[in-house]
Amino acid sequence: MKHITAFFIQMFLPILAQAQTVTLDECQRLAHENYPLIKQYDLIRQTTDYTVSNISKGWLPQISAMAQATYQSDIMTLPDPLQKMLGQQGLRVNGLRKDQYRIGIDINQTVYDGGLISGQKNVARLEGEVQAAQTATDLYAIRQRINDLYFGILLFDEKIQLNKDLQVLLQSNLDKLKSMLSHGIAMQSDVNTVMAEKLKAEQQATELASSRKNLTDMLAVFIGKEVTDLAMPQDTAVSSQGNNRPELHLFDKQIELANTQESLLNARLFPKLSVFAQGYYGYPGYDQFDAMFNHTWKLNGMVGVRLSWNIGALYTRKNDRAKLNTRRGLIESVRETFLFNNHLLEIQQNDGIVKYRQLISDDREIVSLLSDVRRAAESKLEHGIIDTNNLLQEITRENQSRIDLSTHTILMLKENYDLKYTLNN
Repeated sequence: MKHITAFFIQMFLPILAQAQTVTLDECQRLAHENYPLIKQYDLIRQTTDYTVSNISKGWLPQISAMAQATYQSDIMTLPDPLQKMLGQQGLRVNGLRKDQYRIGIDINQTVYDGGLISGQKNVARLEGEVQAAQTATDLYAIRQRINDLYFGILLFDEKIQLNKDLQVLLQSNLDKLKSMLSHGIAMQSDVNTVMAEKLKAEQQATELASSRKNLTDMLAVFIGKEVTDLAMPQDTAVSSQGNNRPELHLFDKQIELANTQESLLNARLFPKLSVFAQGYYGYPGYDQFDAMFNHTWKLNGMVGVRLSWNIGALYTRKNDRAKLNTRRGLIESVRETFLFNNHLLEIQQNDGIVKYRQLISDDREIVSLLSDVRRAAESKLEHGIIDTNNLLQEITRENQSRIDLSTHTILMLKENYDLKYTLNN
């Protein structure tokens, strides 16, 4: 039974270990989902929907109610000759009462607005799209921060592994020297020198582990989960054709918004046609002659067609269009500056990739040569040709060459993924 259990443990252990490994793409995705700014997308959408819905209600009948009570110092009366004539016939007309009252309702229905409501809805939608594009731009910047943290951790992983290899190598030579010391062909100072060097390597391992933990803690905050092992990204070619940065989409939406706002300026110049109905219950009514005789409340109503034209829009139209043209000019200027700087960064990163590839090729040759030199030094030490300090120098040189190889490899990969970030490809 124990053998079966051990078999399954050995079988599933690689799977479990693999499950704990996090890729760069996964970190980018988790950071995007976990960042608080992502919540703005839904808030922007809701706000835009509410705004467009409110603007659309401009086509609904606009209803207003009113109640009014007034007292007038002067009122309308009949001319004196007419009052005398009516008085001779036994009719007394005092005119309208000074206290007057009305409770009414006013209904207005827009029939034609020159495209004003439609233009306002388009502006509201585009304002929401501009806000969403700005949010996407801000979220995109997180990718660069994740790249920095991710490759920083990978670089420490390489240094930690090389430090372990160095300790193993130093321990191997330390064991040899202890054996040589026991046979009287080495001195205690040689053993102490190598032992001190191994202690320095152990100190360096502690510092490297602490620095790595600092980066992994920050990455864990971004992605919302603990970080264990990181997968080494693939060295893939980046297409330099086209630029898909979200900033360019933002500029396009800003230009589109300015164009739509200009169309809205034109819509404000057109006359507005509406139908209306008014009614009220009170005193006096529309028949004020009757109200002079009968001081009673009555129902009154009126329907009609109204044509209005706000010529005040002509006063500011020229300046409003000039402001929009200036805004478009500023946006285009920012776009050109962004593309210019982005192109310079692309050139720099492509050159960096070429540089690191050449350095890596040279590093591999250097590591191979210095490994041979170190092995030769170990043989010379065993035969008493060189001392311990010479061996440690060769070990240090070989270790540094391996560090250089790992560093240049990681930096080349980072440069590659930074280029992907620059172009969003």
